[in-house]
Amino acid sequence: MSIAPKFLFVPVSSDEGIGEYMRSKIIADEIMRRWPAAQIDFVLNRYAPYSQQCPYRTHLVDDTPTKKVKEVNQLVTELQPDIVIFDAAGRKAQLKHAKRQGAKVIFISQHRRKRARGMKVERALVTDSHWVVQPEFVIGDLTAFEKFKLRMIDRPQPIYTGSVFTEPELQQQQALLKHYQLQANDYVLFSAGSGGHKINGSLAADLWAKTAQTTYQQLGIACVVVFGPNYPKPLPTIPGVIAIAELDSQAFIHLLGGAKAALLSGGDTLLQAIALKTPTLAAAVSKDQPARMKKCQQAGVIVTADNNHPAMSLALSELLQPQRLAELTQHLDDASLTNGLTICLAEVERLLNCD
Repeated sequence: MSIAPKFLFVPVSSDEGIGEYMRSKIIADEIMRRWPAAQIDFVLNRYAPYSQQCPYRTHLVDDTPTKKVKEVNQLVTELQPDIVIFDAAGRKAQLKHAKRQGAKVIFISQHRRKRARGMKVERALVTDSHWVVQPEFVIGDLTAFEKFKLRMIDRPQPIYTGSVFTEPELQQQQALLKHYQLQANDYVLFSAGSGGHKINGSLAADLWAKTAQTTYQQLGIACVVVFGPNYPKPLPTIPGVIAIAELDSQAFIHLLGGAKAALLSGGDTLLQAIALKTPTLAAAVSKDQPARMKKCQQAGVIVTADNNHPAMSLALSELLQPQRLAELTQHLDDASLTNGLTICLAEVERLLNCD
């Protein structure tokens, strides 16, 4: 294995969602801790607000990278990465080109449709490792035909990593809570994701903030709203509510892990909250989220609400009742969800050591 391995990250990127980019950055950060001399490059949509904030060398394209086949392929040729990580992104032609250039190819999927896409024969043949960043109970097992097809072409089944995040570090967490004048297990965290999602014409982040205001007024508990990097307006001033524009992934995990409860969207942060055993109310902000939320609710590890202010306020008030919190906390303690970052890094190391 080279002491200075080269990685190219190709996440879906847009002016709305941010989950794929944040996950890729978390993995990149851990790679740098493991291999400090590593060369890391990202391909991002220039119109995604976070594209200007990426701490790694960034190559900007005029749309989500999946749609920029020529540009991504040219970068692979120029950079000659050891590993290319396509996070819910990538055309078949891009995966094939990366493989032809000698790279190990990782494909990350986060729901059944993407997982099935990653197992299509021509894609599977050029994919060295397929990570499913959902627990198996959420996304379900492969069909008998899918398993048979992979056996016939001698390709491994996808690896279920679950959610991927940087583990909380106690001293940093305590310092962050002190900065915001918060006490552990004595505040509610609100996040609707990237800040760019809309529900019936209104920004989801504004609906979450309105629910935070109601929660503070009714219960007197401290409320923290993380608006997200794609939030397009100045931060509002809300009595009793701490408004934060954005946090890096580790700081967000620190606040999420220390919260009494959270109101989240149904994206990656929901699974992080479950792994951190933070009692959570979830409401959807995009069409792929209700199915995931339903599976988590059926498993007893979250509660859900319709994505409007009255429904969320009522459901959160009920969740914060001591008996309900205790019941949900017990279900979370019984669940076996963990951080998938360790699994991801073990796979990276395996691929770097493959001939």
